[in-house]
Amino acid sequence: MSLSRYDDEIVISWPELHRDARYLSEVLNNLGTWKGIIAITRGGLVPAALVARELEIRLVDTICVSSYAATTEGGAATEQGDVIILKGVSGDGDGFLLIDDLVDTGRTARVARRLLPKAHFATLYAKPAGRPIVDTCIKEFKQNKWIHFPWDIEYRFVKPIKDGGRAGAASD
Repeated sequence: MSLSRYDDEIVISWPELHRDARYLSEVLNNLGTWKGIIAITRGGLVPAALVARELEIRLVDTICVSSYAATTEGGAATEQGDVIILKGVSGDGDGFLLIDDLVDTGRTARVARRLLPKAHFATLYAKPAGRPIVDTCIKEFKQNKWIHFPWDIEYRFVKPIKDGGRAGAASD
């Protein structure tokens, strides 16, 4: 993690993400009916699937963009590079939900918004730099907080402290 940009972090668990996606679905359901969902890959795939299930939406497509790159071999993708559109969709997004997991700096979100200006842009989480770009989000975090999503982490057994475990350390 680049300490110059992030000095705090949070781990989002599967149950928390699922609960937040259900709440997002409730908010979106109250806004009306939708023709379909367009997920921003890859982060938007899981939230889009959960929202599609909750709203009984069968038409799901993707726009495929890349903006983060790993800073070290096998490391977490914490540094943003150029936004590259790998796959778009036709139309302007009218009547569609555009779903992502997080809007951070807003670089990817701006590209998505330009591609689909009439879509309703919804994210689970937002940071201040990107928040103005999305229409709906569930939770907001400080800009300097790194968010670990459940698909990016692995859970491991930790020994109790009394049995030789250390606070904050995973057991081998």
